[in-house]
Amino acid sequence: MTHSNQNPSASHPGGHPSSGPPEPNTIRLVAWETTRRCNLSCKHCRAVAEDHPYENELDTKASFTLLEQIREVGTPIVILTGGEPLLREDIFDIAAYGTQIGLRMVMAPNGTLITRETALKMKESGIKRISVSLDGSNPETHDRFRGVDNAFNHAIRGIKIARDVGLEFQINTVITQANLEEIPKILSLAEEMGAVAHHIFLLVPTGRGKYILDSAIDAEQYEKTLNWFYDQREKTKLQLKATCAPHYYRILRQRAKADGKKVSFETHGLDAVTRGCLAGTGFCFISHVGRVQTCGFLDVTCGDITQQTFKEVWENSKVFNELRDFSKLDPKCGICEYKRVCGGCRARAYEATGSYLSEEPLCSYIPKKHSAG
Repeated sequence: MTHSNQNPSASHPGGHPSSGPPEPNTIRLVAWETTRRCNLSCKHCRAVAEDHPYENELDTKASFTLLEQIREVGTPIVILTGGEPLLREDIFDIAAYGTQIGLRMVMAPNGTLITRETALKMKESGIKRISVSLDGSNPETHDRFRGVDNAFNHAIRGIKIARDVGLEFQINTVITQANLEEIPKILSLAEEMGAVAHHIFLLVPTGRGKYILDSAIDAEQYEKTLNWFYDQREKTKLQLKATCAPHYYRILRQRAKADGKKVSFETHGLDAVTRGCLAGTGFCFISHVGRVQTCGFLDVTCGDITQQTFKEVWENSKVFNELRDFSKLDPKCGICEYKRVCGGCRARAYEATGSYLSEEPLCSYIPKKHSAG
């Protein structure tokens, strides 16, 4: 997957409203970079992935053990991502094993390698949904971002194959200056092709993303885009989710209040809307060599599943436990009345200041306590 983090963010069956967000240590999503190898060369890639084998990736036995250890902690959605997961020969065995032991398995391929055979194998192995990234509404924009000619056409072909075999899919989009004006067209394209969801991602400056910072949108465009995204809720049948855009969960509440509506915490399967930044609270990332992070963009090691059990890392990591204590957030985020539903992007804070507890650098909102002096 291209946006290996939070995301495919794809949808498992079921879900119900609840009175509030889950407990901070309830594991909801695990993104596992099953391989770093990738056939694309995306401009924003946090992993700087290339098309060659990588050493020390978890083998099949170690992969099964990891899934068993995740299952000991809960029944999260497990996102098989990369790199390009379809470049792993045992990926369907991994998916099937996760399904067998009660995990909810999804996959984040880039779409270019999907054939009828692989699409059917994904279904047979229990993959509930795939996410495919479209970062342009046309070949020119998408291919430029993905770094490979014909990436758009091949992704569209893969999406159509998935649709034709009855494999549920969603569209993911990283928003930058280059495609900001195309977002409505991408949403329309997702609808036309039969997607069940559209998830947008705001650029986080890690990996290759550091070198395209000039293409990142600013705080004002960020706010405007998320308000536009909110407006689409009444206009589309697709589930809409914003990832690496925690302000959206503040906007959801502000707009709902202004419209006289009540916001419930609906779990819409893989489109679960709970709170903004889930890093270390309901979500974590596991690298191709077993390194555990709060998310794929926050480059701070929290543990190593080749040396510890997943349960030990999830429950005892200093970083995880600091992020679960919202009182530790630095001033602006720490006093904000929306800190429990937004939290600010911890990865952007870390890249900007060197501290994952600092304030979100792309937030224009002034907390009421701050404005009151």
